[in-house]
Amino acid sequence: MLGEFTDKKAAVRFSATYDAILRKWPVPAEELDVETRFGPTRVRRCGPEDGPPIVLLSGAMGTSLSWYPHIAELAARYRIHAVDTIGEPGRTIQTAPIESTADCAVWLAEVIDGVLAGTGNDKVYLAGVSRGGWLALNLASRTTGRVAGVVTFEAAGFGVIGRSFIWWSFREIFRWFLPRPLLRLVASGDPDVRHTVRPLLFSALKYKQHFPEMHLFSDDELSSIDVPTRIVVAERSVIHDSRAVAARLESLSPHLRVEVVPKTTHGLSLEKPELVTARILEAVPVKPGV
Repeated sequence: MLGEFTDKKAAVRFSATYDAILRKWPVPAEELDVETRFGPTRVRRCGPEDGPPIVLLSGAMGTSLSWYPHIAELAARYRIHAVDTIGEPGRTIQTAPIESTADCAVWLAEVIDGVLAGTGNDKVYLAGVSRGGWLALNLASRTTGRVAGVVTFEAAGFGVIGRSFIWWSFREIFRWFLPRPLLRLVASGDPDVRHTVRPLLFSALKYKQHFPEMHLFSDDELSSIDVPTRIVVAERSVIHDSRAVAARLESLSPHLRVEVVPKTTHGLSLEKPELVTARILEAVPVKPGV
């Protein structure tokens, strides 16, 4: 089955909201549709053509636009490729079902092939939040042929997502309705960013996703990753035991580096946007002269 809106009016509202947030994109960008066997994937490209290429993967339902708070600084150094994930709301058009985690890896590999075509580069760095982090690790654990390095923030795949995540989600949804002054008191991060992203997430609620269940990564899968991989997790995460994740991963491979961020939750990318930007800048080297 294919991802789709269950309500035509909701689809129209989502499109209008998407366009409104797109106007906030802080630097000039080009839109391209990368052909894959699952459908054309929308990629927003910006930054210097000779900068190290990065593919940005959002959390579930966040779309490429969820990266806009980080773009001005990242695009000053890197060639950015922000992706609308297949099977989710956005400008990517799904034409064939994604039925397995192997399909997810194939899709992302084809996106990478597309964004690198004709650039003279043969590898990209991957940065992902939540589901986007899982997508990056899912590919890197299978092949790193075109992957130079990975950095993830609260990636799924290290623990069973259960009731704690559901309660956390309800609490976060409640916070989205608060006015800016009150939001400043009860939530960390930039309230203006939250209020900008909020309409996009709510307009996407009537989108029916058809996305494979994200499997838990085995020790063998993670130890097979042979490129520099930085995994940033929240101390108060509701999708895994962050201390246990850190102890486990750092014993598996010298390529895996884990950071536990104090006093943060699964909403790490909204709570500490400056940290997310900083960790990407640290993880991705800049070519001399860029």
